[in-house]
Amino acid sequence: MTDINHIVIVGRLTRDLGTDERSFAYLPSGQARANVSIAVNRSRKQGDQWVDEANYFDVTIWGKTAENLKPYLTKGKQIAVDGYLKQDRWEKDGQKQSRVSIVANNVQLLGGKSDGGQQSGGYTPRFSQGAASSQGIGADAGYDMGPSYGGSDGSFPEDIPF
Repeated sequence: MTDINHIVIVGRLTRDLGTDERSFAYLPSGQARANVSIAVNRSRKQGDQWVDEANYFDVTIWGKTAENLKPYLTKGKQIAVDGYLKQDRWEKDGQKQSRVSIVANNVQLLGGKSDGGQQSGGYTPRFSQGAASSQGIGADAGYDMGPSYGGSDGSFPEDIPF
């Protein structure tokens, strides 16, 4: 039986994606890498009261997805991340160290208002890793362009079923 390593998480960014090399950089191969941190709130009952607790997770976004999301990843923005857990291990001063982070396969921007204070448009951008996302911008690049009506050519049918 195959093991499963899959995570879906929704939270808010704890800081803006900056221009410093630690949060966004291009590798020597030319591939983009973005490191963000998200806070995920959870309510649990403690005695007779509900207590909120925040958990913080580091997320790494690669390639065209990182490039395309760069202008949108601002502090407080709610995002959904679909990916997998990755454990890094190293030794420092004779002590073994370990860190678990999330590597994103898909990232979706969620709700909230845009920077101009107006509600976001009629579709929510969805950014995906994979072969389709490396081919450019558009529906084939992993964007969710909203519902499709009619045939595959994008035209409306003559008889609308409502």
